Amino acid sequence: MSWDDEPCRGVLSVQTEGTFCVQGIGSRPKLHVSADGAGVVAHAGARLLADLADAAGLTAAYSTALRPLRPRGTGHDPGRIAVDLAVMLADGGETITELAVLRDQREVFGPVASTPTAWRLLAAIGERALDRLRSARAQAREVAWLQAAERGEGIPAARAGGRALPGLVLDLDATLITCHSQKDQAAPTYEGGFGFHPLMCFLANTGEAMSGRLRPGNAGANTAADHIAVLDDALAQIPDAHRHGTDILVRTDSAGSAKAFLTHVRDVRKRGLRTFFSVGYAITEPVRHAIRAMPDRLWHPALDQDGSLRAGAEVAELTGMVELTGYPAGTRIIVRRERPHPGAQLSLFDRDEGLRHQVFLTDTPYSGQGSAQFLEARHRGHATVEDHIRCGKDTGFGRFPSRHFAINAAWLELSLAAIDLLAWTRVLLLDGELADAEPKKLRYRLLHVAARLTRGGRRLHLRISATWPWRHELAAAFHRLAALPRPAG
Repeated sequence: MSWDDEPCRGVLSVQTEGTFCVQGIGSRPKLHVSADGAGVVAHAGARLLADLADAAGLTAAYSTALRPLRPRGTGHDPGRIAVDLAVMLADGGETITELAVLRDQREVFGPVASTPTAWRLLAAIGERALDRLRSARAQAREVAWLQAAERGEGIPAARAGGRALPGLVLDLDATLITCHSQKDQAAPTYEGGFGFHPLMCFLANTGEAMSGRLRPGNAGANTAADHIAVLDDALAQIPDAHRHGTDILVRTDSAGSAKAFLTHVRDVRKRGLRTFFSVGYAITEPVRHAIRAMPDRLWHPALDQDGSLRAGAEVAELTGMVELTGYPAGTRIIVRRERPHPGAQLSLFDRDEGLRHQVFLTDTPYSGQGSAQFLEARHRGHATVEDHIRCGKDTGFGRFPSRHFAINAAWLELSLAAIDLLAWTRVLLLDGELADAEPKKLRYRLLHVAARLTRGGRRLHLRISATWPWRHELAAAFHRLAALPRPAG
């Protein structure tokens, strides 16, 4: 090969005989950059979230909840400030100062509070105000679910083992949040870090953040009282029409296997709620003995989430082989064994057996959808909570702004509202690929889009670029939002 002295034309080409020709790559247009633009807005898609908060009644409910914090009825409405903070978090903001993204685009977002004003509001939210915020979010959720029903779709079903799961599925899990500075009640964690250990609950059907409690970093993973509090908060978030007469499955890992917590799940039925549990269980010596004693003929192929057989995995029921004294009547114990994937963390028992084992408890009866194979696939679906937590950490609660615990607890609650706004956007306003998109994709494609503001016919127009790949999806979302029924009053 040799370089040809003649100018190359076309694209890069390689010739085994003759010449090696490199075509110059087309250069980008030259730009002259200045900071004097007018009539252009960034993050224009975030207006969709702000309008959805109004349409679902979240802004009004927050205003009522925080009215006592507004001195003499002057200044910014506290409920509006809280919604703006939630919109900012849903849009990907990480600190209170990033309210400037909304504040400096007044023509699109209206008057937005200053950073000191937002700080003062968060500092004024005590435990009573926090409870009122939770109740306000429940009111807005009821409206959003009614709006979903009006669209004829309603709340989608969670799926497992190739089937739609009846009712609602609540997934509880704790996570560690690292703090890089001294904060009130931050503490060493069981992984050797330092920070907080919040316990969260997500709705598997939609990804909504039903509840969450901020806890010190040294809080126990399997504390029954914390699980009970978070579950009760989550149940209070479910609208009455769905809370009663609907199956509600509660899933946790082995941290939720405390007898007191499972007894509480069962006792909730006395309040007219149809709650069931599916929780991980530690592999104790009696469990190991039962697994070894299980005949091979009683192991059955496990199922994948699409209903197909899961290669190299089997399921067996250990009910009656392991003593479950103190657990609710009808509790079943089921185990899955499978060939470990590379890098899997194995116990000494797993290494001895050459297989990875996972055990869980459930009180779902044998009748109906009670086969061990299906229940195991259903329980394995709990792993999706890790995705919800990962996305939640990018939507506010991965980083706490203050040294004061109460402020950080209020920040967590607003982060849950931000997660809800994104979930309601997917359910009510989007379809196709975007209806299942994670926040990062929604931000890149819809929320962070730039647009031009024009005036004409006494109206303000937000003009999305005609070349933006997802312009039609965003415009359709605004049109669907305008068509949503509004709550009375």
